[in-house]
Amino acid sequence: MSPDHKILSMGYNGLPKGCSDDEFPWAREGENELEKKYVFTVHSELNAILNYRGGSLEGARMYVTLFPCNECAKAIIQAGIRELIYDQDKYADTVSVVASKRMLQTAGVNFRPYVRTGRRIEIQV
Repeated sequence: MSPDHKILSMGYNGLPKGCSDDEFPWAREGENELEKKYVFTVHSELNAILNYRGGSLEGARMYVTLFPCNECAKAIIQAGIRELIYDQDKYADTVSVVASKRMLQTAGVNFRPYVRTGRRIEIQV
């Protein structure tokens, strides 16, 4: 999101362009790492950064569902994103998220949890 609250880009967890879901695994568990999705998928944070076509993301704000991993934190910092708002921090004790927070803090990227307002939108027909 831009400083004037315009959506700049969106991301999703998925395979890189040209890599079909039919040809790569989508399993979460298994003995062989190459039979699981994790080594093949691009996280939504990185996809949002890579999908942006408007120039610089310097000073932008990013909204995410889960607190980003260390690899996505590197991309967030390099892209110049200055604020991160996350919905959940369920992996807070993992090495990846601890490293992520350390890098984000050191680089001056502010992060905070999303605060639900309880507002409702109702459409009458």
